[in-house]
Amino acid sequence: MIVYEATKEEFCNSVLLGSISDEIYDVYKEKIGKSAKAQIRSWENSMEFMNKILVDSEIPDDCGVAIEFTIPTTSKRIDFILTGQDDNKTDSVVIIELKQWDSAEKVTGKDAIVKTFLGGGVRETTHPSYQAWTYASLIENFNETVEEDAIELYPCAYLHNYDFKHDEALTDEIYKKYYDLAPLYGKRDALKLRQFIKKYIKTGDSTDILYRIDNGKIRPSKKLQDCLRGMLEGNRFFYMIDEQKVAYELAVKMARDSYCDDKKRVLIVEGGPGTGKSVVAINLLVDLINDELNALYVTKNSAPRNVFFEKLRGSNYTQSYLKALFKGSGSFTKSNENEFDVLIVDEAHRLNEKSGLFGNLGENQIKEIINASKFSVFFIDKHQKVTLKDYGSISEIKIFAQEFDCEVEQVKLESQFRCNGSDGYLSWLTDVLEIEDTANYDGFEFDYDFRVIDDANELKELIFEKNKEKNNARLLAGYCWNWIKEGKNDSNVHDIEIGDFSMSWNLGNSDTWAIDEDSVNEVGCIHTSQGLEFDYVGVIIGEDMQFDGEHIITDFNSRARTDQSLKGIKKLYKENPDEALEVADEIIKNTYRTLMTRGMKGCFIYCEDMALQSYFKEKIEKLF
Repeated sequence: MIVYEATKEEFCNSVLLGSISDEIYDVYKEKIGKSAKAQIRSWENSMEFMNKILVDSEIPDDCGVAIEFTIPTTSKRIDFILTGQDDNKTDSVVIIELKQWDSAEKVTGKDAIVKTFLGGGVRETTHPSYQAWTYASLIENFNETVEEDAIELYPCAYLHNYDFKHDEALTDEIYKKYYDLAPLYGKRDALKLRQFIKKYIKTGDSTDILYRIDNGKIRPSKKLQDCLRGMLEGNRFFYMIDEQKVAYELAVKMARDSYCDDKKRVLIVEGGPGTGKSVVAINLLVDLINDELNALYVTKNSAPRNVFFEKLRGSNYTQSYLKALFKGSGSFTKSNENEFDVLIVDEAHRLNEKSGLFGNLGENQIKEIINASKFSVFFIDKHQKVTLKDYGSISEIKIFAQEFDCEVEQVKLESQFRCNGSDGYLSWLTDVLEIEDTANYDGFEFDYDFRVIDDANELKELIFEKNKEKNNARLLAGYCWNWIKEGKNDSNVHDIEIGDFSMSWNLGNSDTWAIDEDSVNEVGCIHTSQGLEFDYVGVIIGEDMQFDGEHIITDFNSRARTDQSLKGIKKLYKENPDEALEVADEIIKNTYRTLMTRGMKGCFIYCEDMALQSYFKEKIEKLF
């Protein structure tokens, strides 16, 4: 998606007339939503500088200009793009990352990381050349048109307030491999940037390069579970960008520091669904193993681990090695202090207090993990607590980190890599479910396919159709139907019945429902889908979530008797009704938010409560 698109001549005229920031803002508001004043000021300032660069007769008036281009399948946008052809009539795209920085600090011991003033304070961020290069790489990876049409991409970064003559931090030798890939230009380098543009843009955009890229076929996003084997063998499948890279480099440095000085450290990485928590976690595991550190990947939920095992079956790794590498969160009740160099805890919000099948082993999973490792990193999302036993929280991690005298760092992942890169969908859904108020109460970008389906059978057929291509669409449901014990291994025994619709829950004899060939014939639940992703999901919302005409309400009594996620809620209700209702409301809403964010391309829902069905339809209608 492109926010602003014009020819060079049109762009320069708009800058001259003083209307460019208004033009960008109007389209930005229409396509994405409201913009902060700081961003509007940055448009005003940076576009003046770009205008000065482009006012040159050798840069064709009919070359294309794009501002705020959204990179496919992400929420990231490229500041400024120029399109045209070079001397050989090759379609060319110049990608310019614009920065208003006037100073920065070199950061040693971390790859491609610098310090500068951002968001009201000095913070670590990625080097501008690294950012421009990774953005170009993402377009090459995800846009098939770029490859098929042999379109060449040339990234660079322009820091129009930065004087490299007096501040050489960004041009230090440690960043050379990145500014060789994406040249860096400062306030004294306007003519050099102009020459860079003129080298690749000799004639105008006569072949509709911008249109072809913006409307080009998007290559399917790689799924972590499908890339795991290659990653363990040293292949790179994911480019970590912006705050992902910052979190990853911080984790690597803390791990190495703890290995060298034996001081305990804890890193908390907060992020919502699709922000790349698991990608960072697995990359971290692979790279630390290659550094010969004793590192393990830990989850409470067994579904991701089982899928990983299955995907790695037949690889060069033995099953015993893999079983030792991917551990359950209750595996450390008897571990010695600092027995491991690194424990990487994914889905840390799912950690329990006690371990074991009956919850009678150990003292506290968070405490045991910190005790067992020199460096512990916890990836967490407060809105994915989905059972009464889920104990993991940032506050509890900090309490036990302090008990062990750990050095503690905390970072947050913001950018969206699932839900077709729609940050707005995540915020909109959180608001619509009344989990918390967000800035996206009135909508989200239209790239994500969200629909309300009027019939459960129609939902089933839609998911079956989507599944034909790559076996990557699944039906999911809230836990409102009992799991029939006698038929738990027979998909002909239908647990879920809604009118003339009926299907079985996921079978009990498979640990890999998410990737099994025929499992589209079964309905998955929170326990078999959390931590995993699909192309499309169809979510059946049961009677445990309804709309009363004013607000979304929840009813724990509508949960199935066989549901273990709210085990103990009735006892709590007798002791403290208000607390029980609040906890149950949080868990039920979190469950549906989690289910409704498993789809990378789309989510379709059917609600048993017709008032809730109408509520979602009204919210969707407001988007258009």
